Amino acid sequence: MIAPYLQGFGIYSVTPVLIRTSRTGRGGMANYLHLYNTVQMLLKSSQADFVVTTFIDFFRIPTNIPKYEECVQIADKEQQIRAMEKAIDESMNDRRFFSYIQKHEFEALLFSSNKGFEYYYPAEFSEKTATVIACFDNPEDINSSPNGAPSKRLLSIKPDYNKVLEGNLIVLEIGINAILEKCSRFAAWINSLVKKCKE
Repeated sequence: MIAPYLQGFGIYSVTPVLIRTSRTGRGGMANYLHLYNTVQMLLKSSQADFVVTTFIDFFRIPTNIPKYEECVQIADKEQQIRAMEKAIDESMNDRRFFSYIQKHEFEALLFSSNKGFEYYYPAEFSEKTATVIACFDNPEDINSSPNGAPSKRLLSIKPDYNKVLEGNLIVLEIGINAILEKCSRFAAWINSLVKKCKE
């Protein structure tokens, strides 16, 4: 979804990379070292100019990220996430890198519009997702309590929700413009990505 959007800004080479969790495993991030090692490997792979960024969920973020204890003392969630991103950026220490932490998780983006749910889900499910959407002006504000996280809300509506398959289909049906319009933090990340690539 992001790559075609970036092409409109003359950015044609976009490569998603799953975080390496072991020699054979990829995906997920239970330990900050998984992210650190993956990013460092990418940064050392070439001297060419390119940009590396992240898309990681704030919900259940590893407790061993740099300055974690200091960051979680910040009461405001938005400032807390920005402090975590800054700490990660300092840890990576490379001008080609900047981190992005999704507030609160990927599934928040799915609540930007009910269009995707209406297309793929029966009415009994999409009516419930519409109720959640109506409660939040910005889907990124859907809270991160264990039962209130966006993915948990989806699982309570559709217990067999499949993040990889259904999440991708729904987000593609919604389209990036609707998400950019509703999700200000996500939009700021995309704008920063475009700016850094042009630099």
